[in-house]
This record gives sequence, C-alpha cells and structure tokens, in this order.
Amino acid sequence: MSGHSKWATIRRKKGAIDAKRGAIFTRIAREISVAAKEGGGDQDANPRLRMAVTKAKASNMPKDNIERAIKKGAGGLEGMVYEECLYECYAPGGVAIMVDVLTDKKSRTTPEIKSILTKLGGSLANSGAVSRLFDRKGQLVLKSEQISEEALFDLALGAGAEDIQAADGVYTVLTPPNEYEAVQSALTAKGLSMEETEIKYIPMTTVEVNDKDTAEKIMKLIENLEANDDVQGVSSNFEPGEGIDLD
Repeated sequence: MSGHSKWATIRRKKGAIDAKRGAIFTRIAREISVAAKEGGGDQDANPRLRMAVTKAKASNMPKDNIERAIKKGAGGLEGMVYEECLYECYAPGGVAIMVDVLTDKKSRTTPEIKSILTKLGGSLANSGAVSRLFDRKGQLVLKSEQISEEALFDLALGAGAEDIQAADGVYTVLTPPNEYEAVQSALTAKGLSMEETEIKYIPMTTVEVNDKDTAEKIMKLIENLEANDDVQGVSSNFEPGEGIDLD
C-alpha cells in the first residue's frame, strides 16, 4: 500500500498555499453538527463527534467555532437535513477517484459533480467499481523532525496503528478506522503536531500517469471537486510519473 506518495507530497505543498481556511472550517463545522445531531453533543458518548472535533483541532479551528457547531447540531440544525453521499468516479488515464459529500440537497450536488467530471474528461462509475480499489483507513501525517522513526514506530503501533511510511521529511501513520482515535490521542499526548489527520480512502495500488497533459487534467479535476462546497474529501489512486512536475 502506498501510504505516502509523490502525489500526496504535491498535495500538501499546494494545500499550504491554496487552502482557504474559512471553507475548511465551514466543512468541518458541518461534519461536527451532523455528528452532534445524530449522536448528541457529549463527546464521551459520541465517537463520531470526537473524531470530528479532533479534525477541527488539528486544523486549528477556534474553540468557539467548535462549540457553536456542537450546539447547533444538538439543537437540530435549524431544520436543515444533511445527507451523506459517496461518488465513485473515473478520471483520465484510468485513475479512480472517491468523493465524500455531505449535502442538504442531493439533486443539486449530483449534477454539479457530474458537470465537473464531464468538463475534465471524467465520469461517474457504477457502485462498487471504484471503492473496491481502496481501503478506508485513518491517516495521520507529521513532520519527521519531531520524533525518530523508531520511537514513532513503538508509540503508534503500541496504540493500534498498522503501518508507518517515511518519505520526504514526513511520516504517514495508517490505522484501522476503529483505532484512529486511540492513535491520534497517543501522538497528541506525546506533544506531536499533525500536518493532516483524517479517516479517508487509501488506494491499495496507485496508477502512474506519465503524460504531463493528462496528469495536469487529473490534478485540475481533483482540485475542482475539492472546491465544491458540499465535498468533504477527495481520494484518488493518482501517481505522477517520474519527471512530471505539478508544483
């Protein structure tokens, strides 16, 4: 399994430049509110809410924003009902994409996703055609300067992680979804700062794309999907070939 790819490195570099904090906070707040609505506002009794709050803290979301989102959800989301959707997609070059969505109106979101795909050479796949290529895992990314690989190995695997990848100055820790929270807590308790922390779809194998035009089109497609207000996360098995510069 490719726990840390060159594409992931490019994504982090671009994310540091392009990320719009307000949009990120809005998406996380929506996730928190839905979790609080479904399971209540007590984090101790609501694992989904705990994970959403963990993601918020890792993104430096202000405490007031987090508390407001919990109260909003526990109070009923003011009549708004959100639906979770998963879109399985194909991109140019045989690349597979998974799109996580949280929407209050699927009849609006689905045409928007289809339009983005169509404009950039992609298409929707049949249910199961793409998801079979991915495993759902917890993923935590941290800079390697904070801790030795041996120490991280002992700490993370002791807390329930199943794999650690080291590349390009960062560690990527992978966990089963049910162990994600325990591993996150163990790393945080050690004073380690995470660059990324989430449960997402991890490709079992990657698809290397060696044509620059195709690689750029895939990258633009993923970025356009991520820019949609209803999209919570995008995962792909895209891997730029050697010599493909997407910075």
